[in-house]
Amino acid sequence: MQEDRSYFPSADRLGVLIASILLTFALTRLIESPRLTLTLSLPGFYFAFPITLGTFMSILAAVLTAAGMDWLTRDHPSLGERSNREHLLLPTLTTFVMGAPLALLSDSSIWLTGFIVGAILLIAVCLGEYITINPSTPQYAFARAGLTAVAYALFLILLTSLRYSGARLFLLTPAIFLVAGLISLRILHLDGTDRWDFPWAIGIGLVCAQIGAGLHYWPLTPVQFGLALTGPLYALTVLSISIAESVPLRRAVIGPAVIVGLAWVAAIFL
Repeated sequence: MQEDRSYFPSADRLGVLIASILLTFALTRLIESPRLTLTLSLPGFYFAFPITLGTFMSILAAVLTAAGMDWLTRDHPSLGERSNREHLLLPTLTTFVMGAPLALLSDSSIWLTGFIVGAILLIAVCLGEYITINPSTPQYAFARAGLTAVAYALFLILLTSLRYSGARLFLLTPAIFLVAGLISLRILHLDGTDRWDFPWAIGIGLVCAQIGAGLHYWPLTPVQFGLALTGPLYALTVLSISIAESVPLRRAVIGPAVIVGLAWVAAIFL
């Protein structure tokens, strides 16, 4: 019994956490609220940022996720005196990213589908993060692969949503930098060590932000835009892992180059 508990979280705690987060998004769908736009007008520059109830509820849901994951992971028998902060990052980011497509689908008949998919992703991320607290568990490799896949999927979903919403460049670029940096930071930390690759994460975020800024004015569909940026994020992360493992540079760049090429070819033909 104790051995099983070391692998999986308390069902009661996980259920309360997931239900609280989903209730937050459901209330956003049910409650009508006025739209407020913050504006700043300067010579040659006009800033407009719309604020709705969904904006506040997404932030609230992200805060709830961070607090809930802290509560959930502290119950892990293997955590001890170690910090659990790395296990809060991806679930919080998952909740925050969920708010973007749900806001766009608020008046659509497929909102419920997006809601269910988001719930499944959130449950998977919370379970995966709990399992990875103990790298010696048999499920660690599967949980690591699952978290990595979800992280890249979140990046693709966020970019597709931002492109679809017509986000302006001054909002798009910082969002790409922040999310790409955080996702790469978490993936690189999933090697089971306590090493945080901040230089690589910052560099990957900057490269993705620059590519996103360059592609912003191209006539790309939302999916094409997302694929064109997810490919470089994946490739640069793989490259950093190969270099950390002392793989010769000439060999290390082959895989990432193929990944970027395939992602861009897929973007062209979609």
